[in-house]
Amino acid sequence: MAELGYFGERIGARPGLVVQCRMGFSDPARMLAGLRAVRDAGVNAVGTITLDSFTRTGNLRRAREHVLRGSPLNGYPLLAHGAARTRELIAEFDPRTFPIQLRHGSARPYGIFEEMLAAGITATEGGPVSYCLPYSREPLSEAVAEWTRACQLLAGYDGPGAPVHLETFGGCMLGQLCPPGLLVALSILEALFFVQHGVRSISLSFAQQTNHAQDAEALRALRRLAHERLGTANWHVTVYTYMGAYPQTRTGALTLLAESARLAAATGSERLIVKTVAEAYRIPTVEENVAALRWAASTAAAASTETVEAPGDDREEIYHEARTLVDVVLDEHPSVGPALVSAFRRGLLDVPYCLHPDNAKATYAVVDPAGRVRWAATGRMPIAPHPPARDSAISADGLLAMLGYNRRRFDGPSEAGHTAATLSTLIRRADHRDDDPTAATGERPDRAGSA
Repeated sequence: MAELGYFGERIGARPGLVVQCRMGFSDPARMLAGLRAVRDAGVNAVGTITLDSFTRTGNLRRAREHVLRGSPLNGYPLLAHGAARTRELIAEFDPRTFPIQLRHGSARPYGIFEEMLAAGITATEGGPVSYCLPYSREPLSEAVAEWTRACQLLAGYDGPGAPVHLETFGGCMLGQLCPPGLLVALSILEALFFVQHGVRSISLSFAQQTNHAQDAEALRALRRLAHERLGTANWHVTVYTYMGAYPQTRTGALTLLAESARLAAATGSERLIVKTVAEAYRIPTVEENVAALRWAASTAAAASTETVEAPGDDREEIYHEARTLVDVVLDEHPSVGPALVSAFRRGLLDVPYCLHPDNAKATYAVVDPAGRVRWAATGRMPIAPHPPARDSAISADGLLAMLGYNRRRFDGPSEAGHTAATLSTLIRRADHRDDDPTAATGERPDRAGSA
């Protein structure tokens, strides 16, 4: 099991779903308290330290100024605090039973990874496409070059907890309105990029969207392609609870989280990144994050024998679309990094609604009446829209309506009775009354932490 490293070994050590939140605080004492609360939550969880936005974007001067003044940031400023202080912070946690993942959001992560390894953290995430196109204006070619040396740094680490674990973010591009075939392809391509540069422990991401059956089919396609393409690499699948406009009611938020837990359990996914009841309004408290972890874990346990069948026209479609995209990219160059750059330059990969200069911006997607995310226009990608669109233009009102689909689905008047009944049933089935996340925490909203 040593080959898996601390993080990979921990994910595979116990049966059942591993749950994780994305907590980050600028004050080390508060960060420590948050990690303790997650460790002691009584569920199968791993820890997280999420970085602040100044550190993510390389504005270290501003991060250090905030640390010196003692003013809060929206995450943990790793480079401002330094490796020694961070090593002290995590010293009480046994990485074999409670490993910690560093989440960063940076298109240029080399310096972050250096400090992370020096601090004794051996799990992180991101990718050359997924942390460039949505989150930065960096040229894709420069992000690929940076991620190449960053992956080589991680692959060369042979200290405690080796090998380093690296999670793709490619299956979460823009969080929504990206058809699942492209999400699956990007997750596989980033994983292949990692493996090509020596990373041996990886996970593949996929973000929950707006149709439960389509999401399940996408996760089956992701696992199938991973088995086919990743050789001897150690890997697992991570599901993200819906990343778009979140329900505003407590019942709606909890029911959407429960659906993501059911999705992860039904598809054999190993890990779930949760959302909380506060997502629509503010950064959640520690208590709200812990309640979300408990709610997701109990729901997943109750739904472990559930199966989800895709509609007839979805079966195999996502797999074949993703495989086509992966193959056409790999034909561009023997090395995955240059192949990705070439594919985006030629429009062979084209993320809908992504405004980055290196994205062709010739594709559109729609949410159909059943909630399935479909291509309306595919630009120069080697796939066809479904169904072929006569007019690919999307109005502003239409875009806003699609972005709010899940919020209406779980909060809307027509759903109120259904979601309340579902919530009540899940609470009874989970039989976990002491951990009921519907109880108010009474805490003042904390704007220093990061979801």
